[in-house]
Amino acid sequence: MQYINNESYDPYFNMALEEHTVKFLDPGEEYFILWQNRPAVIIGKNQNAIEEVNLKYTKEHGIAVVRRLSGGGAVYHDLGNINFTFVVNYRPEDFNSIERFARAVVRALDRFGVKSEFTGRNDITIDGKKISGNAQYLYKKRLLHHGTLLFDSDVTRLSEALNVKIDKISSKGVKSVKSRVTNIKEYLKQDISVKEFKELLAKYIFEVEDQPFREYQLTAQDLENINRLREDKYSTWEWNIGYSPEFDLTKSQRFDAGEVEVKLNVKDGMITAIKFYGDFLSMRDVAEVENLLTGCRYREEDIKKALSKVNLEEYFGKICLHDLLNLIL
Repeated sequence: MQYINNESYDPYFNMALEEHTVKFLDPGEEYFILWQNRPAVIIGKNQNAIEEVNLKYTKEHGIAVVRRLSGGGAVYHDLGNINFTFVVNYRPEDFNSIERFARAVVRALDRFGVKSEFTGRNDITIDGKKISGNAQYLYKKRLLHHGTLLFDSDVTRLSEALNVKIDKISSKGVKSVKSRVTNIKEYLKQDISVKEFKELLAKYIFEVEDQPFREYQLTAQDLENINRLREDKYSTWEWNIGYSPEFDLTKSQRFDAGEVEVKLNVKDGMITAIKFYGDFLSMRDVAEVENLLTGCRYREEDIKKALSKVNLEEYFGKICLHDLLNLIL
């Protein structure tokens, strides 16, 4: 097993690094990576970003939203969170089982004097509280297993970023399972920084796995391929938001100028159907606005641009563009 020392905090780069490692690095080698992201919400491959993520909150706080290769639920990352990745040769008994990989993490945490255990389907816990969620991705005969380790993460932001308030949404996406969480740092006998924890964890993982510590240096070609994946896939709206499963959304709100209810369908990130109802004062047929929005990407910039083409007061009375955008989104 070789260690890839990744110092990047860029979530788009880090997702691309994982894909490059499992698909393109030497299939005769196994790899272990520890990495950190600046504040980001990482969603599962089959999740609906609109349903799982408080997109208004993430935008206001500069939190990236990135879709990963593996399934499972949405997780919040920040610089108080350490992520680990194993890329190994596929063994049927390891697929959909975290035991082989969680065992190494649990034993490594034991070196810090922290008693943890793997429980349920894909969690590692301390005192019944979650510190790690795990997921997997299979590519040909290679298995990518990765997980989070909450070391000193901002649990308040975690809660806000994943707290979605939508009136009614019907989606085919995989739902996240809410769990009580805690930070590893609270259980350490001595105060160490996240950087020190990361360095010691890498050392301990190789020791408990009875592996000599060997490091793989990413080549210029590796970095070129990773950055291309970052730009063409992981930093794009099409992958992170547009890839979301088809869903129907119903929202309503009462304004001083009347009540508006919107029903819409989104497929491949595009509005395929939308209808407005309510007792708002309209001088023109609101179907003209519905036609304008049909085929529009379900994101603020595109919807705002479409709505700016008409005089909204003629369709919705005194309900302004800002209020209408908040309702639709």
